[in-house]
Amino acid sequence: MKTVLMVAEKPSLAQSIARILSRGSMSSRKGLNGTCSVHEYTGTFTGQLVRFKMTSVCGHVMTLDFLGKYNKWDKVDPAELFSQAPTEKKEANPKLNMVKFLQVEGKGCDYIVLWLDCDKEGENICFEVLDAVLPVMNQAHSGEKTVFRARFSSITDTDICTAMVRLGEPDHNEALSVDARQELDLRIGCAFTRFQTKYFQGKYGNLDSSLISFGPCQTPTLGFCVERHDKIQSFKPETYWVLQAKVDADKDRSLLLDWDRVRVFDREIAQMFLNMTKLEKEAQVEATSRKEKAKQRPLALNTVEMLRVASSSLGMGPQHAMQTAERLYTQGYISYPRTETTHYPESFDLKGPLRQQANHPYWADTVKRLLAEGINRPRKGHDAGDHPPITPMKSATEAELGGEAWRLYEYITRHFIATVSHDCKYLQSTISFRIGPEHFTCTGKTVISPGFTEIMPWQSVPLEESLPTCQRGDTFAVAEVKMLEKQTSPPDYLTEAELITLMEKHGIGTDASIPVHINNICQRNYVAVESGRRLKPTSLGIVLVHGYYKIDVELVLPTIRSAVEKQLNLIAQGKADYRQVLGHTLDVFKRKFHYFVDSIAGMDELMEVSFSPLAATGKPLSRCGKCHRFMKYIQAKPSRLHCSHCDETYTLPQNGTIKLYKELRCPLDDFELVLWSSGSRGKSYPLCPYCSNHPPFRDMKKGELFPP
Repeated sequence: MKTVLMVAEKPSLAQSIARILSRGSMSSRKGLNGTCSVHEYTGTFTGQLVRFKMTSVCGHVMTLDFLGKYNKWDKVDPAELFSQAPTEKKEANPKLNMVKFLQVEGKGCDYIVLWLDCDKEGENICFEVLDAVLPVMNQAHSGEKTVFRARFSSITDTDICTAMVRLGEPDHNEALSVDARQELDLRIGCAFTRFQTKYFQGKYGNLDSSLISFGPCQTPTLGFCVERHDKIQSFKPETYWVLQAKVDADKDRSLLLDWDRVRVFDREIAQMFLNMTKLEKEAQVEATSRKEKAKQRPLALNTVEMLRVASSSLGMGPQHAMQTAERLYTQGYISYPRTETTHYPESFDLKGPLRQQANHPYWADTVKRLLAEGINRPRKGHDAGDHPPITPMKSATEAELGGEAWRLYEYITRHFIATVSHDCKYLQSTISFRIGPEHFTCTGKTVISPGFTEIMPWQSVPLEESLPTCQRGDTFAVAEVKMLEKQTSPPDYLTEAELITLMEKHGIGTDASIPVHINNICQRNYVAVESGRRLKPTSLGIVLVHGYYKIDVELVLPTIRSAVEKQLNLIAQGKADYRQVLGHTLDVFKRKFHYFVDSIAGMDELMEVSFSPLAATGKPLSRCGKCHRFMKYIQAKPSRLHCSHCDETYTLPQNGTIKLYKELRCPLDDFELVLWSSGSRGKSYPLCPYCSNHPPFRDMKKGELFPP
């Protein structure tokens, strides 16, 4: 009997797919790495009875890294990383022994079916799996197809069974585009990051960042935040004046009128208009209108819109929202959450997911009415040719999901129901008034049919009082006309939702990587997340961006990365050569790197204003073995000891506390020993600052601690 190896992207996904395809009659065992299970059952494949083995990886099997000495910051000039430094694929997580595990399970198999996520990253992982497994599989007969690719968008019986019937092939071009992005980000990011980290940490002690990183996507992302900060700082408020009129509609009600001029910036002119209107006792109706309007239901949900709403309305950061969505997907509650598409194909079964919600305690009535009256086809959106929009695939309750997973699921479900609902219809009434020479307007709205706002009440048309019935020539008594003094206000700091919009508009990152880039600038202490999930740049973030502006504005503007993304997409479509794109882009950034290094003094001038030199930072702690003066302990990341007399810096173990150790000295170099502790209940070790940075023994590694 022949054997079919099937590989999914995550263990939970493998279990769900195997359960569906085996109809529950499978046996399961742990793989050799202890993380990935193997599910086995018998069935038919290519018209013959076979044994199926379904297992998984845990994301990428391999990662790209530099070889040997090129991984050591002190051994290599960062400029060499652009072309001379060789790279290799290493196991992404060596502890998982994923390559050996795949080879053990793949040995002697006749066919392989790849169930990796259906995006470019998933396509790349397909070839990582094939590189590991193909050499140990049974040799195929001439012309026999042995490699198959399953394409699916949700973990439902129908979608999985359909994918198994319509197996295709993995897309090598899409995988190559990911290889190109990985190599570009590695070479460019590491070169700039190593240079500026070493340069600035060697001069300043209070940067409070263990890594001063640069990224082709990360840096333009930070640039958007700093650009808004600069607009806020340079904003000069202007005073303006508006007229506000109030007329009596009847005994118990008055209408507030808006001035047609909106506002004026000259107080004397505003006063003149006020004087002319204050003399009038009546407001004359000049025109009335009643018009039926519609508020459109939303487009179908894609990744970027989901992330925007999660941040602005649910208070969830983009990366956390993405992780939550992926968990809902692997558990079968929603369709694949990484998609750029906002258009359902004609063949998509909209009623199936809707019927799943027919007995839900929160929206059963709305769903049943839609099914009975007939659903409304969703609006035509953008078809990116990847996956259908994000759709709920089965019903769930708050008790079942709990916490944030429920809130995200609830929004996705309400959004889906809204897309197949009718538009909200309302009547807008407008009355135009004249008070003396000035014109004013009053509007009112009355809901005719709530439509989709029934399921998305936060989108409902705000309740406004209906306007009185009147016609041209009617008059109303003027109750009051007054002048209000106001000031223009600056823009606020960017919210995560606004930043996501800017990144999508300028082609910075992909729907999958946008959350990662935003998370990175927060983790690196370049921006702080404030109330309302607004992103306020730190001093370090501001100085970095201003420094890039000063040296080479293209390093921070989105234009160059957007152009690179277009080239990467052409590789994915088979319209551009992988090597040519890689070579040209690296050549461009290599030139920029050399110019950046030559011009670093421009950024350093900005750093000097915002940060303190090493010699002026920290507090005295232990004596230097060379000059016997006190060295200063700098706690800001990365923590280190600095001797200002010798101008030497000694790195220390991170994420712990340091204190003097009994005033004992190292017998090798006369440096005072310090005690490193990992916490109140953690371990403590004495160490010599010099030996830790310059290992005196062959088998001792840099940064290693002396055991007590």
